[in-house]
This record gives sequence, C-alpha cells and structure tokens, in this order.
Amino acid sequence: MKEHTGKDRPKCKPGGLERPDHQDEIGFQINGLSHMIRWLTHQYAGEDGERSGIGMYGWLIGFIYENRGRDIYQRDLQQQFSVRRSTMTGILQVMEREGMITRSPVEWDARLKKIELTEKAIARHEQFQRNIKDIEAKLSSGLTPEEKAAFIELCGKIRQSIADGQVKNPPRKDGNSE
Repeated sequence: MKEHTGKDRPKCKPGGLERPDHQDEIGFQINGLSHMIRWLTHQYAGEDGERSGIGMYGWLIGFIYENRGRDIYQRDLQQQFSVRRSTMTGILQVMEREGMITRSPVEWDARLKKIELTEKAIARHEQFQRNIKDIEAKLSSGLTPEEKAAFIELCGKIRQSIADGQVKNPPRKDGNSE
C-alpha cells in the first residue's frame, strides 16, 4: 500500500473535496442548476409547512386555477398528468382532507364529482405564483435580456434534440451500447 505524503494527494478546492471536472458538460450544468432551483423553490414553498405548492399538489392546483372557467373532473386531471385513477383518487382525497379542494356531484351524473379549489387553495396558489416570479427574477438577475433569450433558445434546442431521438441508446451500466 502506498503511503501518502501530501504531495501526491489531490488538491481540494476551497470549501470542498476534489471532484472530477465536468464543468464543460451540459448535463452536469443542468443537473446542478436543477438542484439549486429546487432548493430555492423549497425555501419559499416551505414557509407555512404545507405541501400545497410542491410537486403534484402545486401542479394540480395550478391546472384547476387556470381552468376555473370550466368544469374539472378527476378524469381530466388523470389525462392531464398521465396518472392512474387510483393514484389521482389518493391525491385528491388528501387535498380534500387538507381543505384545498371540494368535490361535489353534478346534477346529471352523481358518479361524476366536479373539483373546485377552496379559498385556501386559491390564496396559496396566488402566493406561490408571486414566489415563482421572485425566483425567476433571482435566476435571471445576472443576465441581459439577450442572454436570457439565448438561454431559453438553447434549452429549446436541447429539448428538441432529446424529443427527436438524437439521444439514442445510451450506454448501459456495463459500458455497452445496444
């Protein structure tokens, strides 16, 4: 076993351990930004200790809020979010228990339940939207309008490349491609 003298040890960056240098990799950068944005979002979302603005709850509330002018049923949410009936039933039961939604039968079919947001959910959604604007302002504060537009355009190109299947057959864990 080789004894380390200090000269042959990798040098640590200030404040942390040495990491392989992936700074020039798009995936590494996006993943790092994703973690930072998630952390920042949770700083806002956790203010009241509730989960109504986080994850599926936030998406559902947002969808219902944006479609207030039309009747929304469980099947609409299942289709919109590509989840099974049993999964959506469980989510809606929790949201109803937490006072975020009401479910009421419609006159023409008692099996159908119209889903509506409560005042509590509306207030939370509107606060969440203000929080998102704050976060967006922080994210773009160091960018010029041109840099922001270029970033958005580049993200669109990356999405399109993935959607077009240009990222095919990634290597498996054993290092082989199919």
